[in-house]
Amino acid sequence: MLDNTKSRTMMVDTQVRPSDVTKFPIIDAMLRVRREAFVPESKRNVAYAGGDIDLGGGRVLLDPRTFAKMLDALDIQPDDVVLDIGCGLGYSSAILAHMADAVVAVEEIEDLAREAESALSEEGVDNAVVLTNALAKGAAKHGPYDVICIEGAVSEVPAEVLEQLKEGGRILAIFAVGVLGEARLGRKVNGKVSWSLAFNATAPILPGFESEAVFAL
Repeated sequence: MLDNTKSRTMMVDTQVRPSDVTKFPIIDAMLRVRREAFVPESKRNVAYAGGDIDLGGGRVLLDPRTFAKMLDALDIQPDDVVLDIGCGLGYSSAILAHMADAVVAVEEIEDLAREAESALSEEGVDNAVVLTNALAKGAAKHGPYDVICIEGAVSEVPAEVLEQLKEGGRILAIFAVGVLGEARLGRKVNGKVSWSLAFNATAPILPGFESEAVFAL
């Protein structure tokens, strides 16, 4: 297997740091986690390139810049329990597991979930669990969570997911608004989540996070 240490360092130095992401826990995790272990074998030669990586089934591994900025906005702490919605092949969960106390990852495509669980195990990540469930359902059984990270775009976030966020907790989602889209950080205060713009970003909309169509007669 190729040693991609230099590729990881280049990714951090040319994509992550120039995006004003400099917090040590993020940099350390992105330098340590072998991104190539969490992409399809046919895509491993572009594991560290900029841009989203197609995982199949309409799903992607988010661009390193976008994901790093999401982590920066969420300000994950060592004692946080994180819900990772749409984990794909597990890269986001591996990174989050390096930064948080525990990660509950949700993936509704069974093949992706199975491969994510295997990859996390092979990479020695022992504080993350992968559940096969509808993304829009989250994982209420293991909540509530300090942090919820949604690995794709949304038109809206279902109330069922917001209910799984602890009081004072943080959630980040990329809202499909206009051409660019907006990554918004939400905080739960007095039982209600208030959103603020974090940065502009785009991603494919995750299943179950589309707005319901409204028809007028």
